[in-house]
Amino acid sequence: MLTILGFAMIATFLVLIMMKKMSPIAALVLIPALFCVIVGKGAHLGDYVLEGVGNLAPTAAMLMFAIVYFGVMIDVGLFDPIVRGILRFCKADPLRIVVGTAVLAAIVSLDGDGSTTFMITVSAMYPLYKRLKMSLVVMTGVAATANGVMNTLPWGGPTARAATALKLDAGDIFVPMIPALGVGLLFVFVLAYVLGRRERKRLGHLSLDEALQPQTETVLVAAGGGDDRTKVTTGGSGSDADADADHGDADFQGLDPKRDTLRPGLYWFNAALTVVLLTAMITELLPIPVLFLLGAALALTVNYPRMADQKARIAAHADNVLNVAGMVFAAAVFTGVLTGTGMVEHMADWLVGAIPEGMGPHMAIVTGVLSLPLTYFMSNDGFYFGVLPVLAEAGAAHGVSPLEIARASLVGQALHMSSPLVPAVYVLVGMAKVEFGDHTRFTVKWAALTSLVVLAAGILFGII
Repeated sequence: MLTILGFAMIATFLVLIMMKKMSPIAALVLIPALFCVIVGKGAHLGDYVLEGVGNLAPTAAMLMFAIVYFGVMIDVGLFDPIVRGILRFCKADPLRIVVGTAVLAAIVSLDGDGSTTFMITVSAMYPLYKRLKMSLVVMTGVAATANGVMNTLPWGGPTARAATALKLDAGDIFVPMIPALGVGLLFVFVLAYVLGRRERKRLGHLSLDEALQPQTETVLVAAGGGDDRTKVTTGGSGSDADADADHGDADFQGLDPKRDTLRPGLYWFNAALTVVLLTAMITELLPIPVLFLLGAALALTVNYPRMADQKARIAAHADNVLNVAGMVFAAAVFTGVLTGTGMVEHMADWLVGAIPEGMGPHMAIVTGVLSLPLTYFMSNDGFYFGVLPVLAEAGAAHGVSPLEIARASLVGQALHMSSPLVPAVYVLVGMAKVEFGDHTRFTVKWAALTSLVVLAAGILFGII
């Protein structure tokens, strides 16, 4: 009975969030609470939740302060020279432009937010693609795939979800995966080179002045396929973008050289601070939540000494922080009920029986392969909180470490970022004026191949 109820709980959760009948946070809380009562263990719900919250607090802290930190780095202009340098490198050569798109998307993806990455990348590169009459699906495909690989950063979402669902440390999952993810990112750059050569052969060259002739266009971006729309204006230099939400509570300026938040005199301080922070994270000098807490506090204090300015920067990123932190703590209910009631164990027993005996010791590889279709056809919340714990329990029955299962679960992210369930992809195709179907047909095969390259590299390096 617990097996049936467990799968019913997961199915109910997936259907409701995929049909957009409930928000992920609400579904993560209410659905397991209901099933906990149905199972007959409603009296223990509080114990399950409190235990889960205690386990997830470090992950929530890491995500909160990482979002603030990288948000501040974009505000102060840390990435502005990089974008301008990429534009100068690209000139009017289609090959360089496609490679530059991949590099820019990968760099800006450090902030962990796909929407911001796509806004900055498209704002910078769209005028070049348009003036040279390059294929815009090449731009969207390369940007989405590069962002998908980088989306595995601990503060990007999937790694934190995997850590949350399996009660592991995000650093233990991510750091050993760096070589495989590096191979995946290198493959994206090679792919960009090949696609760029194809575009160069088709189009030839224009002068840089011709490519950057003033050209202003306004598009309406449907975020997440819903009713909220964002107006984005792209300018001739490709460096300015304004996105004003209809409700007036979001004001994004991609690379406005005159924005008030810039701190050019502190550029090298911010660059050094970021390098030190990432190095300390990789070397595990301190726990990742502590590193980002210290980094965010130091970045705010040095760049914005006035209290009012600090409050304004925190408020500017409050929506992202609240959404992510809320998701993590809501997940405590889902994972707590799934584990505390014994549903996970019963589902795992059933799954173990369904998997051929010869595949049991290879559950990490099975998880990696399954992550491609499952993260494409369902949200990350559904996969990591609903499916991954079951796969981990099944793997444990065959002696496969939960860490290996967690790492393998990340390989499908390159494909996931082009899923119709990802709101950010609508920002990407909307700004680029590309039909979603065209983007899907072009991107899926390359993104899936990138994911398989990451999986193969993980196996080769003994990580998975």
